[in-house]
Amino acid sequence: MSPATTRTDDLRPDDAPRCAELEKLLFPEDDPWSERAFRDEVRMGHLYRAARDGDTLVGYAGLAFVAGPPQAEAEIHTIGVDPSHQGRGIGRTLLRELLAVADAESATVFLEVRTDNAVAKALYESEGFSVVGLRRRYYRPSGADAHTMRRDAR
Repeated sequence: MSPATTRTDDLRPDDAPRCAELEKLLFPEDDPWSERAFRDEVRMGHLYRAARDGDTLVGYAGLAFVAGPPQAEAEIHTIGVDPSHQGRGIGRTLLRELLAVADAESATVFLEVRTDNAVAKALYESEGFSVVGLRRRYYRPSGADAHTMRRDAR
């Protein structure tokens, strides 16, 4: 990740306003997550990571386990990077941190991604995900379709 000042750590409840601000920038056509949604996810104990450039939150990512061993499954709930910081490997770093935790539990990982988000799909494919399904009109209110992607347990 660059610049050298960018680091990752755990997302905190007090990061929720900045996350909601980024959601509005990143997903204006759909129903961006609210501050409350981020706070609730963190408080429920799901794995949420933050990327910070100095003191500024520039990215976030979250994963939740939905089934335990012997056939553990996890879902990537969200990944977002400030548009001014995209293309620097921040999203990949956050994704890999989530996947490392899933791999430690030998979990199969699922996610949904807009069918028209070629950059995100390419990132996920490069990290071992493949398309396994289509969810028509998954995103609201835009009605955009989503691909369901899967990465087998490792």
